[in-house]
Amino acid sequence: MRMKEMVRRTGVHERLLRYYEQQGLLTPGRLPSGYRVYGESDVETVRRIRTLLAAGLPTALISQVLPCIRADDERLMPTCPDLLAQLRREGERITRAIEDLQASHAILDSIIAAAPPEGAAP
Repeated sequence: MRMKEMVRRTGVHERLLRYYEQQGLLTPGRLPSGYRVYGESDVETVRRIRTLLAAGLPTALISQVLPCIRADDERLMPTCPDLLAQLRREGERITRAIEDLQASHAILDSIIAAAPPEGAAP
């Protein structure tokens, strides 16, 4: 399938498909004219990329993860032994980021709470 059909099937913009290709996440075929040609497996690859991005993984890690996962029903399952350690580290990084955001949110809430009511003279 060509680019426009891939966009329609995945809901991913052309620029993102090109970006995934630049990052080594997607490798479409090429026609002699240079046009990209995608297969059915590329549709699934884009879905996996989107799932992993939604999980907070950076594209550099996704490029390592993609060859090491398979679909089991609706879940992605790791197939490489060393992948779990990487994913656990990434999970810990995300947990720390959440904690930092929660602390920032608490500070912001305290600043807002200290403000005079709207419409009141300062």
